[in-house]
Amino acid sequence: MDQRTRFIADLKGGAFSMVELCATYGISRKTGYKWLERYEEHGPAGLMERSRRPHGCEHETLSCVVEALIEARRLHPSWGAKKLLWLVGKRHPTWPLPARSTVCNILSRNGLVQRRTRARKPGHPGKPKTTIAAANDVWCADFKGQFRTRDGRYCYPLTVTDGFSRYLLVCQSLLSTSVQGSMPVFERAFREFGLPAVIRTDNGVPFATHAIARLSELSVWWIRLGIFPELIEPASPQQNGRHERMHRTLKAETTRPAAGDLRAQQRRFNDFVHHFNHERPHEALQQRTPASVYQPSGRPFPTRLPPLEYPSHFELRLVSRNGGVRWRRQWVNVSHTLAGQYVGFEEVDDALWNVYFGAVQLGRFHERDLVIEDTLGRRNRKVSPMSPD
Repeated sequence: MDQRTRFIADLKGGAFSMVELCATYGISRKTGYKWLERYEEHGPAGLMERSRRPHGCEHETLSCVVEALIEARRLHPSWGAKKLLWLVGKRHPTWPLPARSTVCNILSRNGLVQRRTRARKPGHPGKPKTTIAAANDVWCADFKGQFRTRDGRYCYPLTVTDGFSRYLLVCQSLLSTSVQGSMPVFERAFREFGLPAVIRTDNGVPFATHAIARLSELSVWWIRLGIFPELIEPASPQQNGRHERMHRTLKAETTRPAAGDLRAQQRRFNDFVHHFNHERPHEALQQRTPASVYQPSGRPFPTRLPPLEYPSHFELRLVSRNGGVRWRRQWVNVSHTLAGQYVGFEEVDDALWNVYFGAVQLGRFHERDLVIEDTLGRRNRKVSPMSPD
């Protein structure tokens, strides 16, 4: 603005010509005449910078077309841009219609597009790290893919093997993958063979959920029994390859074709378990049978669930029915999966605590924010408790 004012002052002084002044100020003669014309028309205010925004757009959608598109969308909320263009074009064949992308922008500007909320990623602790060096170090569990028996009912085979000896501990046909059906099967296996150190599974129901540390009702029960639940990475069945290889043999010998009903199918599974464990040699065992290698666990199944033990410097909190704990007269969200269980808080820094359920670390509690960040990097939402307890 100052340079333009000096340019006009020097020009009005008459000491220099337009050509000389434009060369001195480094502008073209066209620009010089433009500033002179604006000054003579509007005075010093004409030298101020003007908006370069165009006054109009030759490609702008007609207002009548915009209104017709909005009206059509309100009449048909589930219709997309292509269908709306077809409808408006059918009613007004002479109107110039915009592109599909322009219709999408029009709907968005007028609040007619519902934003989709992205689902929270459950996260994962990573590749299993437990070394299988002896029997009952790791049990592998999974549901073989469901199939229909000839009477039309679905069969969900739950299988459990010992990772070291390949011994097939369980092959039970169930009606679903629910916790209520799976827990009695694991209880029978624990009573017969004892308790393992680790149970390795995939991320499906009933082994994992989207709760803190991916805990489910079934894995909480395992932790109470002193068993560590270990998850393979999503879409990585090779991390449980020994078990998946057994499934391949199970499918070929018992489900092609399927039996007439669930009872007949279970008899096939029982025969397969005996054949697989006692008669079929395994190449990874130097042609020995799994039964000749496997030994039951020395940890028997307890008659009552033992209480969880925490170090004396831990602060204990009971997770209430609403899935939270009380902390300094404040409510902290944990998980409904742990309702009725005690969790331990270990102070590691100022206003920073490690949170444990038994020997399993759930995450870190940020006392200032009243939020628990689990070991997968996810923060529990600060929601209101459902009940005052």
